[in-house]
Amino acid sequence: METKSQMNLLTGMFTDPEHVAQVYDTLISKGYTKDEINLVMSAETRKKYFAEPEEIEGNKAAIGAGTGSAVGAVVGAVAAIIALVGTSLIIPGLGLIVAGPIAAGLAGAGAGVVTGGIIGGLIGVGLPAERAHLYESGVNNGKIFVGIHPHSVEDADFFREDWRIRNAEDIYWEDDSNPQSTL
Repeated sequence: METKSQMNLLTGMFTDPEHVAQVYDTLISKGYTKDEINLVMSAETRKKYFAEPEEIEGNKAAIGAGTGSAVGAVVGAVAAIIALVGTSLIIPGLGLIVAGPIAAGLAGAGAGVVTGGIIGGLIGVGLPAERAHLYESGVNNGKIFVGIHPHSVEDADFFREDWRIRNAEDIYWEDDSNPQSTL
């Protein structure tokens, strides 16, 4: 069995913040930590979907009683993601919010990231250049990138299926013996 340090990155993009929150919750329930979960979105997407906690509470309070429970469920679903995003790296000049191990790599790259965009960071964590370009375009168009190094092939298979159910786009994973991609 391969160890997580030998596993390549499993990646996908999401358009629905609730699905991102559900994916995050599933990863945590399977033993992954927030330090293992890569998340990249534009600052604009962050503002659109992930308000500050006090803003969420204000919006929830302003909603009528008839719809409050539905909104409350959405608020609960994104709370963990807000916590993750809240401890992320904001890259000035690019308008990106980055959380997880990829943030450390991008921070280390310094000014080179600003000129090279997120592509260099994605390539640095093991993605092929064409895949990095695809994800950069998705993030620039309001999608949310999620990536992890699965602990096992079984985890990779489980998460790929879970992400498909949650309408992930451009799911990609390649291990050394079995390249797999779902477009």
